[in-house]
Amino acid sequence: MITESEVLSALRKVQDPEFPISVVDLGLIQEVEVSEEGAVSVTVCFTSLGCPCTDLIMEDIEARLRALDGVRQVTIEEGFGRWSRERISREGLRTLRVLGVQ
Repeated sequence: MITESEVLSALRKVQDPEFPISVVDLGLIQEVEVSEEGAVSVTVCFTSLGCPCTDLIMEDIEARLRALDGVRQVTIEEGFGRWSRERISREGLRTLRVLGVQ
């Protein structure tokens, strides 16, 4: 059975096209659910409603998850909760600082 930890590990390989930071560290992943039958559901929150990269990110998420052994179904939903800087992980903040983004 696939685990939430394995899903998050795969999602760490999905980078935001504008910054070399994973969608996990950028705080875009709101929720992950995994069923015993191999169905994976991910809720993604983008940094803005007009983000031009949403399709690219969603396609990459789906491809990474479908490549995992044991995944039989992938559902990706766009969450409408507010994204804020507080959602960024320590690693993500470190990377942004190195890039000169404060």
